[in-house]
Amino acid sequence: MEKKSPKERIDELIKLINYYNYMYYVENNPIVSDFEYDMLYQELVELEKKYPNLQREDSPTQRIGGQPLKEFKTVSHKIPMLSIDNTYSEEELKDFDERVKKTAKVEKIEYVIELKFDGVAVSLIYENGFFILGATRGDGWKGDDVTENLKTIKTLPLSIEYKKFLEVRGEVYMRKDDFEKLNKEREKLNEPLFANPRNATAGSLKLLDPKIVSKRNLQLFVYTGYFQEKFLSTHWETLEFLNKIGFPVSKNRKLAKNIEEVIEYCNEWKEKRFSLPYCTDGMVIKVNSLKLQEILGTTTKSPRWTVAYKFPAEQVTTILKDVVIQVGRTGILTPVAILEPVEVSGTTVARATLHNFDEIKRLDVKIGDRVFVEKSGEIIPKIVKVVFEMRSGNEKEISIPNYCPVCGSAVIKDEEEVAIRCPNVRCPAQIKERITHFASRDAMDIEGLGEKWVNIFVDKKLLSDYGDIYYLKYDDLIQIERMGDKSVRNLLEAIEQSKNRPLTNLIYALGIRHIGIHASEILVKRFETVDELAKADFETLSNINEIGPVMAKSIVDFFNNPENLKVIEKLKKTGVNLKRTEEEVEIKERLLEGKTFVVTGILENYSRQEIESLIKRLGGKVASSISKKTDFLICGKEPGSKLDKAKTYKIKIITEKEFEEMIK
Repeated sequence: MEKKSPKERIDELIKLINYYNYMYYVENNPIVSDFEYDMLYQELVELEKKYPNLQREDSPTQRIGGQPLKEFKTVSHKIPMLSIDNTYSEEELKDFDERVKKTAKVEKIEYVIELKFDGVAVSLIYENGFFILGATRGDGWKGDDVTENLKTIKTLPLSIEYKKFLEVRGEVYMRKDDFEKLNKEREKLNEPLFANPRNATAGSLKLLDPKIVSKRNLQLFVYTGYFQEKFLSTHWETLEFLNKIGFPVSKNRKLAKNIEEVIEYCNEWKEKRFSLPYCTDGMVIKVNSLKLQEILGTTTKSPRWTVAYKFPAEQVTTILKDVVIQVGRTGILTPVAILEPVEVSGTTVARATLHNFDEIKRLDVKIGDRVFVEKSGEIIPKIVKVVFEMRSGNEKEISIPNYCPVCGSAVIKDEEEVAIRCPNVRCPAQIKERITHFASRDAMDIEGLGEKWVNIFVDKKLLSDYGDIYYLKYDDLIQIERMGDKSVRNLLEAIEQSKNRPLTNLIYALGIRHIGIHASEILVKRFETVDELAKADFETLSNINEIGPVMAKSIVDFFNNPENLKVIEKLKKTGVNLKRTEEEVEIKERLLEGKTFVVTGILENYSRQEIESLIKRLGGKVASSISKKTDFLICGKEPGSKLDKAKTYKIKIITEKEFEEMIK
């Protein structure tokens, strides 16, 4: 490809950035990620610095953003709402620190570090102690009057004790759970889904009916204020005062003595941010001294006394190159997107789930499309949106397979389900998945028998189903590469120990469709042995509370399959426990009735599975994540982010010993 001249590249960048600005600010439909936009913008800045004679008057670097919408009254900002320059590394933060020191002519700088909320910036005007006007940032100089919509935010004070003129700046955002709820409601109504919480927030503020906005449960954090008289000397004091007079100010902030403390705090939040109930995409670093802020001043675009440190992108765009079909342990065919490798949340992503073929239809995604890919924390990457504006017409439809890609069996689809399945229980793909599931922690908990070794054992014909696990021999295993004497003996010992697992674990391990660990617990209360469960008819099963017809049909189908009965016979012959244990007999005294527990860290006397089972037997509930409905967090050694979240929600935190005292 012929290299473009500086003028051609500048013209191209201006055209692209102006288009992206329009789609983002006016159409409320972003078609590139923040990171991609920032990189293009920075490239333009550098080119204009290098070739100042090529700088155009209509360049995006000469203005701040897009135009305000016409549907709302336009208001002017008395103090421009400038944007903040971005940094992406520790080196860039240190460069910022050096520039500040050089310009301010001081050797030491104190900074305030705050979370960078991923929402919509707003200006709030107060006169005589009353909220009179709220506006969006708009182009930085003029924005939309969204006063009535902002009044729906419960955390925004309509009156304050400070009676003189005050302008407060903040960020309107939507919690993750409210965003998911909103998208589920829109999906039911066949309305377009929002790409992310920020997108939903912006769309909500642009609604003309405040009644609808009030249902969106928007939230607010404020991060600065401009007072009529100057009585505060630092930014930290400003935040403290705003909080004192009733404004929602984030507690997740730090006063740092130097740039090293800034970097340490930023790194601390790289992973910790995922425990928050709202989205953040970085940190904002501000010079604490208001006097120094004045000395440092601003450029036409941004203040010189503040900078943003951006986290690795959570949502980016890339090209969908192909789609492959994976077959799970219950035979469900799952389409998986093969992507042009891209960095998401600090890791390289080359694959993303498409869930099912109904989801492909809903997204209207095709091979060759540019798509938004999202990954938050430990969540599997997924495609959330197609950039239809970038279609060339050469994209290919994703076809629904008629045959299993692994064994060639004709696939089936039940009317009441969206999933397409391979009905062949001896399908090689299902065999590996079923055995891996059988050996997993919540099932038979066979330590050392993970996906890697299951694949090898199946390929070497040592396993044809999970019943064969109990027939593995030392002489066969020791011949496998990288299987030493100690590894073989440890694995065989773990297999032997698994024979005594409770019936609940075994039923879950069998891999019956729709039967999870909770349903297994319910079944064990009703049936004493696997044989009793196998003989139960559809009517009996469907009348059990929390089982119902769908699960009942799956159970009946499973035990009506001769291949499955052969595997269970193998388990019987090797001494695997197929009866309800004494511990599984329902405890009449339900000490923990109505209480919800979350467990974090390493416990001394229990495995995670053991303590969770005990809680359930005593009538309590176990949740995987902290919420306002959590009553207790049982905290062991080396706790994770759940501990911080529990403190935020003021959840009662107890030790393993305190839990044992509770159930005596």
